[in-house]
Amino acid sequence: MDTPGPLPPWRPPRLWRLLQVLARGLVAAVARLSVTGDVPPGLRDGPLILAANHISPVDPIVLAAACRTRRVAPRIMATGGLFRTPVVGAAMRACGHIRVDRRTATAARALSEAVAAVTAGSVVLVYPEGRIGLDPGMWPERGRTGAARLALASRATVIPVAQWGSHELAPYGAPRGLLRGLARAGRRRPTVRVHFGPPVELADLDPAVPGAALRATGRIIDALTDALAGLRPDEPDRPRHVDPSRPVDASRAHRRRTEPPVPS
Repeated sequence: MDTPGPLPPWRPPRLWRLLQVLARGLVAAVARLSVTGDVPPGLRDGPLILAANHISPVDPIVLAAACRTRRVAPRIMATGGLFRTPVVGAAMRACGHIRVDRRTATAARALSEAVAAVTAGSVVLVYPEGRIGLDPGMWPERGRTGAARLALASRATVIPVAQWGSHELAPYGAPRGLLRGLARAGRRRPTVRVHFGPPVELADLDPAVPGAALRATGRIIDALTDALAGLRPDEPDRPRHVDPSRPVDASRAHRRRTEPPVPS
């Protein structure tokens, strides 16, 4: 009996490509999109991990539009609530996105699925913070280890994707107030900035060594913070736009630390 050959690499469904074009149009209708940095041409089809900061409910739309400009169609790791929505959930499944049911017994399944996806050659987009950040200054929070464990298990390149300005398009509590926020943004047309940074250096970390995932997480959040600093030089401490519906939580504030030597 012949041994089956390797599966062909995953290819983004046409629906997902179409929705990226639609996202580009939607963002253009309410804001000016500025995308800087790039994804190395050899990695645009994967294997690749995009690690993005999370500041607004409309981040997935902004990132879909930004990725379209760089000819990347990532599979997004998204909360299970989106998949339970009748129309949106069906579209998410059809586009190949990965469901994450946080705080459930099946949460680990999402990581296994993401590792398999990246290993098979996909581009996967993940939010290392695990939620819309609540840092008072809207800087990246101390991350969860999921993105780091995905990177260490797959050994795929990690590119930080910093974004700034999407918090001006929709309130934290969206969909409540979403239409009003988009209408206001359409009149003001704020600039939404997205930057694809240089790869995060993780090659020296051994996943079998205790603490490797925490170190990798710190490096990813550091890279996101550095990339974000370049997008908001005139807002170094607090954002000018303040959403009164957004709670503030400083308990997960990220602090850059000097790492101890990596065991040889």
